[in-house]
Amino acid sequence: MSRNGRTFKRPYKRLPKGDHGGIQLLLIHNVEHLGKQGDIVEVKPGYARNYLLPQGMATIATDHHKRMVEKHREKLRAIELEKLKSYRDLADELGKQSITIEANANDEGHLYGSVGPHEITAALKEAGFSLANDQIRLDGPLRELGLYTVRVHLHSEVEASLKVWVVPTAAEDATVS
Repeated sequence: MSRNGRTFKRPYKRLPKGDHGGIQLLLIHNVEHLGKQGDIVEVKPGYARNYLLPQGMATIATDHHKRMVEKHREKLRAIELEKLKSYRDLADELGKQSITIEANANDEGHLYGSVGPHEITAALKEAGFSLANDQIRLDGPLRELGLYTVRVHLHSEVEASLKVWVVPTAAEDATVS
């Protein structure tokens, strides 16, 4: 391509445009707030080029890819239903759990710091559950002692409730005689 008599090379391959000026992509994985696996979506070029394509979450929606998805749609549905069932089982397990987090607090029950998703996921890891910090949904950090019900976002259709006890740290009786 030339501009003002000079030739320059594009740093990236030009992506095909969709009906509304965006890029049409075929989702390989479920993307929250965008679509499910196998959906054809239209996104802004930067989102496609900088996030979805490099992360392997989508591919360019060519006719060949569309035909392949239609061919394998039943298999994709079966896989998705199995994933959904495993997430529901995990939600049931989490609903039965109650975790305890120790934190430094004053005499009135106010924490010196706060308990956030990081501390909750660490306590869940000790209990044998592996979750990411962004799956824990808090209305705000926990700043007082007590019992809290925390939402755990497992899938776009599955959420679980988890009971979290925030207790004061076990103070060592350091009575010096």
